[in-house]
Amino acid sequence: QVQLVESGGGLVQAGGSLSLACVASGGTFRNYHMAWFRQAPGKERVFVAAITWSGGSTYYGDSVKGRFTISRDNAINTLYLQMNNLQPEDAAVYYCAADPGMVMRSPSYRYWGQGTQVTVSS
Repeated sequence: QVQLVESGGGLVQAGGSLSLACVASGGTFRNYHMAWFRQAPGKERVFVAAITWSGGSTYYGDSVKGRFTISRDNAINTLYLQMNNLQPEDAAVYYCAADPGMVMRSPSYRYWGQGTQVTVSS
């Protein structure tokens, strides 16, 4: 059983940056493909970015390409999301997710964190 804890959310002005982190415990982090999703109030959970267990491949949602960067450090069991040029439409609760089998764009990951709130003021 993997436990995931996100941090780094907060309030930022449009055009600003935030860096999210997700620390994993209770499992072997390097065995898991990881992803970030986000969910705004009243909307479905949406794919943001994903990274394979080795970090060798990354995938992004169309709305964040060129602005967000996903990365991981397997030595310290941590997943990151660097978010630049944030816009009001990026405001949401951001979740990290882990799966031992597949890297996916659908919210079908086996393990989920509790989420961290990102608010962007215009």
